[in-house]
Amino acid sequence: MSLVSMPFVNSGVDTALHIVAAVVLLGTIAAAAIGFWKIHELPIHKASTKQHHQIGLITALTWIGFVWHWVWVIAVFIAFVDGEQALRRIRDIWKGDDESVVSPYSQPDDTTEPVLVQSGNAEPSVKSAKSVTTLKAKEEAEHA
Repeated sequence: MSLVSMPFVNSGVDTALHIVAAVVLLGTIAAAAIGFWKIHELPIHKASTKQHHQIGLITALTWIGFVWHWVWVIAVFIAFVDGEQALRRIRDIWKGDDESVVSPYSQPDDTTEPVLVQSGNAEPSVKSAKSVTTLKAKEEAEHA
């Protein structure tokens, strides 16, 4: 087997290609490591911007997360969820004091809520609840 038939063997181009391949390999490994580090530090940065009360706990959990990855998930949860607000919301829902929980049988009381109105013409129109109330009052005044 002769070496003449193989391109770039024992030439300057062979060495250049090896250098380019090594640079690309090291660059890829460095980019992956930096990306992993930035994603891993995400809970700490989020807690810092929110001035979270548990920044020390989040930092410790993030560092422990390098060894046990499920701990990092807990750090993300603590950093992104406002625990006090979540507990208040759960308490309000449990007690039934929450105004944002809408019963399927309740009527919209917001004046900006759109209401489907069947007028005298064949095509129904969408109007606000305030305008519907005004229209009903005008109709009652006309009939009286």
